[in-house]
Amino acid sequence: MDDSCDITFKEKANIFSFEFLKCIVFINHFSDDDYIFTKKLYSKLVNTSRILEDFLDFHGAKTNKEWVFYRELAATIQHLSSACYSLRHVINRLNFYSIENDYKETFKQKAVDTLKIIQNAIKLAGFSAIDEARRLNINVPETGYNMSFFPGISSSQQLDNNIDDFSYSHKQPEKLTRIATEFLEVVKEFDPFAFYERYDLKKIHELVPQQINEVTIRRYEMLIHNIQSSFDSYVVNIKSSSDKLMLDQLRSHFSIVFHILQVLGRLLHFYERHLYDTGFKDVYKNISISLAYVINPSVLLDRSVNFCLFYAWKFLSSGKDIASQILNDNMETSLIDVTIPKDRGFHSRPSLLVAKIVQHYGGEVKMIVNGDVFDAASVLDIQWAGGKIKKEEIENVQFKGDLRALNDLKTLASVNYGEDHMGKGIPLPKELSYLS
Repeated sequence: MDDSCDITFKEKANIFSFEFLKCIVFINHFSDDDYIFTKKLYSKLVNTSRILEDFLDFHGAKTNKEWVFYRELAATIQHLSSACYSLRHVINRLNFYSIENDYKETFKQKAVDTLKIIQNAIKLAGFSAIDEARRLNINVPETGYNMSFFPGISSSQQLDNNIDDFSYSHKQPEKLTRIATEFLEVVKEFDPFAFYERYDLKKIHELVPQQINEVTIRRYEMLIHNIQSSFDSYVVNIKSSSDKLMLDQLRSHFSIVFHILQVLGRLLHFYERHLYDTGFKDVYKNISISLAYVINPSVLLDRSVNFCLFYAWKFLSSGKDIASQILNDNMETSLIDVTIPKDRGFHSRPSLLVAKIVQHYGGEVKMIVNGDVFDAASVLDIQWAGGKIKKEEIENVQFKGDLRALNDLKTLASVNYGEDHMGKGIPLPKELSYLS
């Protein structure tokens, strides 16, 4: 479908700029730096700037020296407003999240401070956008929107929670087992990003964008979003359920991490696309320098890493114990009896393979040796058990716990724990390929 018409590019530029500039005129009248925009205002900024950017891109503004800076300002406001929208959502919902209270207030204060920094950058970009619009002979609205057009999302009323689904699905434990396992996998994969002390700027530049970048963070954002979607689609969280609190806590950790990663992804996108020197032509370097006056790249990186990345890891980490308990409460369990590794017993290699299987699924598995119980996720514990096995000349042991892990342990035992009689490694069955 062809939506072209006979009016000129300049006439259309005025049309597509009108609501965008009207928003800018509105926010530029705020003199109180402590005022936090509402989600509706952030949303309006995102939508109007995106429409304008799309229009300008369609007509080649990205490669036109007269229009490229106006286009970059629209993109800047879009990405920063999108980050603010997600962060504002977290702040609004914080009292409803079932997370530990000991650092909730600290997080809230840092979140508000970060929001103010980004919001101030939006205002500065807005001033530049109006200057550019006037330079390009685009009509700037004389007045902005009325304040009542952007109310806050909360009111004094809360609707009753009066839906209680008693058709408690028999498949719920299976769904919770899978969801908790997937969450624990993300926690484990994210662990290399863990840090405990504030990074200085030199260290941050070593990390961004080589190790921490938009593509990497978007991937984690997608993984968490998929887990949250599965939870919302398949988990029945009835208000009378005995495990409601724990389910609320798990859901809260999904949500807060997801939105923090959204903020981080937008900030990294803006830094990598608009501020980071990739060796482009001088015109783009000049634009990057101009945008650096909107928001200091060092401040942007500090907020990206020392706030967003830190708290994404913090809330993933604090959700780990909750996910583990939900997993152990809902997983299908069993008991198996298997032989020990022939000739050499539970030395380093078989002990490591057993532990890796248990860790892969995340559920609790115990190794039982003549009544003594050992943690099958711990290489050290298994080797302690190996000493008892050798001393008492035991030939069979039992594993009790997560059925998924037990099935793989049975497969491992069937190939003598991946070793020949000389203790050399042999190929593992394909269902154990994750061990290699």
